Amino acid sequence: METVSVQEFRRNLAGYLHKVREGIEIIVTARGEAVARLVPPVSPVSPERGRQPGGLAGRIWMAPDFDETPVDIIAIMEGKDG
Repeated sequence: METVSVQEFRRNLAGYLHKVREGIEIIVTARGEAVARLVPPVSPVSPERGRQPGGLAGRIWMAPDFDETPVDIIAIMEGKDG
């Protein structure tokens, strides 16, 4: 982790973004108080590759009943909410 003032960050923006890309966290301060935290993305997308279909396969899931409308909602939609 590296801490840098807003002024220094502005002077060397490209350099600090390169550090973040390399995995270094940057804390930006104004008058000694942290105002921003720059961290690398969790799963970087390479500009050359772009997004890949199935890129999150095995990392996300949906409940088996994801597309099912709850019975109470169906009753309300049918006017049987009493």
